[in-house]
Amino acid sequence: MSGLTPDTPVPTGVVVHAKSHVLELQYANGESFRVPFELLRVYSPSAEVRGHGPGQETLQTGKREVTITAIEGVGNYALQPTFSDGHSTGLYSWDLLYDIATRQDELWREYLDKLAAAGVDRDAPMAASGAPHGHCH
Repeated sequence: MSGLTPDTPVPTGVVVHAKSHVLELQYANGESFRVPFELLRVYSPSAEVRGHGPGQETLQTGKREVTITAIEGVGNYALQPTFSDGHSTGLYSWDLLYDIATRQDELWREYLDKLAAAGVDRDAPMAASGAPHGHCH
């Protein structure tokens, strides 16, 4: 996880477009990015999405319609959105947001590839949170 560097662009404006399902990030140099909520949700930095190590990620599905219902700044370094599916543990640092914003095409491809590899439909409902199928012995 990279920390904040003086080069990390900090957005001067953050706009939640509920109708079009995008988060708009505006930067001082005039750049502006519109990042779909679904992409943000799927790449949430939270432990429940990322797991606690490589290969432990939980593939997120059924997030096409997810919206951001609230968003809070955390210190001067991150945003913490609350999503309509109740997910609110992701802390999106400025560098992560910029990374997602500038690599959207690549991240979409990666996500769709993962879905295909897992044989899972993008709109499949998520399994009950935290409970793997079957019982733990």
